[in-house]
Amino acid sequence: MIWGIRPLLRGSTYTGMFFAYCGALASVPLLPFAMLPTLVWPDAPYGMQALLTLLVWAVLIGTVGLARTTRRALIACARRLLGVPLPDPAASGGDRWRTPLWLLLHVTLGWTGALTSGVLLLMGVTLPSGWLGAEAELSLFGWSLRADGGWQSWALGLCCLLLAAVACVVVTGALCRLAPRLLGPSSAERLALAAERERALAERNRLAHELHDSIGHTLTATTIQAAVASEVLTADPATARAALRSIEESSRAALEDLDYVLGVLRDQRAETAPTRTLADLPELIDRLRHTGATVEPELSGDWAQVQGTLSRAAYRILQEGLTNALRHGAGGPIELRVEATPDSLELGVVNRTGPPTSAGPGTFPTSGHGMPGLAERVRLLHGEIEAGPQGTRHWRLAVRLPVPASASV
Repeated sequence: MIWGIRPLLRGSTYTGMFFAYCGALASVPLLPFAMLPTLVWPDAPYGMQALLTLLVWAVLIGTVGLARTTRRALIACARRLLGVPLPDPAASGGDRWRTPLWLLLHVTLGWTGALTSGVLLLMGVTLPSGWLGAEAELSLFGWSLRADGGWQSWALGLCCLLLAAVACVVVTGALCRLAPRLLGPSSAERLALAAERERALAERNRLAHELHDSIGHTLTATTIQAAVASEVLTADPATARAALRSIEESSRAALEDLDYVLGVLRDQRAETAPTRTLADLPELIDRLRHTGATVEPELSGDWAQVQGTLSRAAYRILQEGLTNALRHGAGGPIELRVEATPDSLELGVVNRTGPPTSAGPGTFPTSGHGMPGLAERVRLLHGEIEAGPQGTRHWRLAVRLPVPASASV
């Protein structure tokens, strides 16, 4: 019993009925245009004129539904008044026939609900008071009740009010069931939305890798540089000033990366996207040398052919490899190898392992995401990666990336 009464007490039932009324009222301005054909054929039977008017009216309503702005407005109103979760329509506007069909059903249900509930409300109000000399008789399964005053009029009036509320429940329920089917995304739009979500997720993962590489490298380098500056501040002020300048440059570059990532995550367009490529590798090596590390680069090949995504990814891979060498190495020279061939780009970082020396960086906390992130980045570029001990005293990172025919992506 309570379950049956509950829909009658929900506010959403009556906001949904208001939505239906709006559909009926919105169709009224089209009615005079729908009656124009009857002026051309004035001698037609009344039934034929009524049918022709309804057909032209339906065509005009359906035509209004073809506009994309109409679909957007209907979806916004359905979300607000029906409480149905509907995504925004795709830009392609696929299956546009569903909007005219929804609009026709919306108007039909609106007029049906408005006339039915209006008549029942009028009867429910007038019968108990005997307004306008109202009398009525209710017949159901051979049982009749004549309302000509007294308690019968009150009982029949109450039934009419209850039936008006039931009509609201029926109309609202029908609109709520039809809205996801006709205003919701079609199969093609669902695929487009899924692809868009996948692209957004891939972009966020890429940004997470970029931020991890940039901030992780900067914090590692600045920590070492700050320690160096503190140790030589009195004995060698020039070296201390150089270390502090390197900290400033590294921090500024990291802030640019951070501003860009946060701008994208907030759905704001950043002014300029940081583009660290292999052309920035000498600057990266200089910053490492300011920490006191010894870097032995071996650079060969034609770097002009390595551009776009491949060059940016190669820079981040080398940055992560050098950062790991600073964090976990045992001092000594860090071997850096970059070889560009027509078919591939080979990257390598080799550093000493074992207990940290006095020149080493010591122990740094690690998130454990560095190597998995590197492996994923290489996999997305269809490359190969090897990481592990080389002999008993060294750690080696080797990456081979294929150079596509069009490398300027």
